[in-house]
Amino acid sequence: MSPSTPLTGTATALRTGTGTGTGTGTGTDACGTSEAHLWVLRIPAGVTESSLDLSVLDERERRRTASFRHGRDRALHGFAHVALRTALSGLTGVAPEALRFTRAPCPCCREPHGRPVLTSASVEFSLSHSQDLVLIGAAPVAIGVDAEPVPEPGVAEQLAPLLHPSEHADVEAAAPEDRPAVFARLWARKEAYLKGLGTGLGRGLAADDVRGDLPGWRLTDLPLATGYATAVAVNSPESRMLRVHRALPEIRTPARG
Repeated sequence: MSPSTPLTGTATALRTGTGTGTGTGTGTDACGTSEAHLWVLRIPAGVTESSLDLSVLDERERRRTASFRHGRDRALHGFAHVALRTALSGLTGVAPEALRFTRAPCPCCREPHGRPVLTSASVEFSLSHSQDLVLIGAAPVAIGVDAEPVPEPGVAEQLAPLLHPSEHADVEAAAPEDRPAVFARLWARKEAYLKGLGTGLGRGLAADDVRGDLPGWRLTDLPLATGYATAVAVNSPESRMLRVHRALPEIRTPARG
C-alpha cells in the first residue's frame, strides 16, 4: 500500500460521549494533546495480498497475515496493519517499520495479554476491521474502536440474550425490522469498550450496560458507513475532541545520500 494523501486538509471533529457536537479542524496533532483521532478507511477494490507492501510489518504480523485461509482475509489483515503503522507513524514521528508493540497486562488476570500498546510512545490505539472497512483510533488515553456489520435478523435474535438484560430488553422492544440495527449498535459499543479496557470478551457480555457512558469512559456512536454500526470508547471522564480522517498521512522517507 502506498498512502499518498497527506492529512493536511480538513477533518471532521466530533465530541466523544453520549451528547455529540460537530465542527472542523485541520491536520493531525500529536496525541500529547487532549484530542483523539479516528481513521476511517475502505480497502480499495482489487487489493490483494501480493499488491501490498508488507515490508513494514514485523515477523509476527506477517505470519499472522499469511495464516488466513482466504486471500481476501489476508489482504484485509495486511492492509489494516500497514495502515495502523502508517497512522501511528504520522502521530509519533517514528518510521512505520521501527514501531514496536507489546501487550499491556490483562485487567482480569494481570497476565501480559491485554490490549496492544506501543513500547516507546505515549499514544494509545485501537484497530478494528470488518469486510472492507478499517477503523484506527488513537488517543493519549486508552481507546477502543469497533465496526460491526448489521447482522441478519436470525443472528441478532440468537445473540441478543447474551447482552446485559437492559440491552436485551432494548433489542426486544424495537420493531422486528429494526432489531438487527439496534443489536449491532449495542454490540459495537460493547466491543469498543472491552477493547479499550483490554479484557476483550473475557469480561463477559452481560457485565456492563453500554447504552450510555460508563464510569470513567465516554462511548460514542459514529455513523460512518452504511450497513455498519461503529463506535468509539475513550477512557476519559470528560468529552474529548475526536478528529475523523478518511486518508492516511503521507510518510516521507529521508533521502539517501
